[in-house]
Amino acid sequence: MNYEYNFGFFDEGSKREIRRTILKAIAIPGYQVPFASREMPIARGWGTGGLQITLSLAGKGDVLKVIDQGSDESVNAVNIKKLVNKTTGILETIDTEAATLIQSRHRIPEKYLKNGQILVLQVPMPEPLRRVESSEYKTKRLHADAEYSGAWLMLFEQIVKYGSMTTGAAHPVFVHDRYVMAPSPIPKYDNPKMNHSEALILLGAGREKKIYAVPPYTKVVSLAFEDHPFEVENVEGRKCHLCGATGIFFDELEDDETGEVYYQCNDSSYCLSRLNSDKEVQ
Repeated sequence: MNYEYNFGFFDEGSKREIRRTILKAIAIPGYQVPFASREMPIARGWGTGGLQITLSLAGKGDVLKVIDQGSDESVNAVNIKKLVNKTTGILETIDTEAATLIQSRHRIPEKYLKNGQILVLQVPMPEPLRRVESSEYKTKRLHADAEYSGAWLMLFEQIVKYGSMTTGAAHPVFVHDRYVMAPSPIPKYDNPKMNHSEALILLGAGREKKIYAVPPYTKVVSLAFEDHPFEVENVEGRKCHLCGATGIFFDELEDDETGEVYYQCNDSSYCLSRLNSDKEVQ
């Protein structure tokens, strides 16, 4: 550990303030709690909200996993891991099951999370009503009154224009039968994983200065209409060309020489774990 920094980068007062905000967010599932977002050694918009949560919660016994759109080795994920390691010295892993603290950008890991794990999602835009209302004051009033016709109208317009709901990511969800919430830009495929998740899910928006949460075993339902039910991405007939996995979220790739389209597990550690397990069997 580099002792030029306080453990977890922040001073103890800053960490306590963020932890108090997290406790408020857990107490009111789906509610956006304002907090004093700190300056970070990375630019706003690159995960500062999630990173502040991670640094405030990290303990010496924690094991950290960081992923960026399914990859453990992207530039964003690697640099966040470097900062956390330099200021805490905690262990790192790519194994989802071994991690106690998981910070992610735009994905929920393929393997189901368990009790005792914490998933921290980076959020660029925490307000699900921002597309229909630019005023922060008015969106707060709408949440207080549970007035979400704007969110329904947004989905209805998609159906009228395209014949179906076209939200590829960040499809709004209804939390604990009370608040409509932006689930971070995760694909629709990941939305059902939030419903009654055994793990605590925390969402941080550093630029917008908001923290909100989905406590374990909380009801989370994606917004949909009776005649246009919520549907995840269709992965039928697809298979990972490396590990042979089916029924998961894939990256669609194209061979530069032949132009042939093939699929690969978006979750790199899930794919690697399957490949390693096949080797052990052999």
